[in-house]
Amino acid sequence: MSDFNDDNNFDKELDEEMTVSLDLDDGSTVVCSIVTIFELNDKDYIALMPLDEEGNAASEEVWIYGYKENEEDPNEEPELIYIDDEEEYEAAADKFDEYLDSLDFEDQ
Repeated sequence: MSDFNDDNNFDKELDEEMTVSLDLDDGSTVVCSIVTIFELNDKDYIALMPLDEEGNAASEEVWIYGYKENEEDPNEEPELIYIDDEEEYEAAADKFDEYLDSLDFEDQ
């Protein structure tokens, strides 16, 4: 399971995107840009875009995970939750598509 790790945490600078480093099951680490965090059916989800070594989008692929913060300790690292259920994943992906559509509408 991928999750936030203590070594890299969130990297945030004023004029830069927020990123997170994910430790994958195969032992590799991938830096991802946080596209958005959104809610669906009383659950939070996070959309991540993997980045290449130069900090550019590695592809047009976006990874969607469940997202959970510890409300009692805001300094604790958030948890990413792999979505096993296909229906839940599809619903979250559809909600993310709606988010993208709203951005396209705002740009017009």
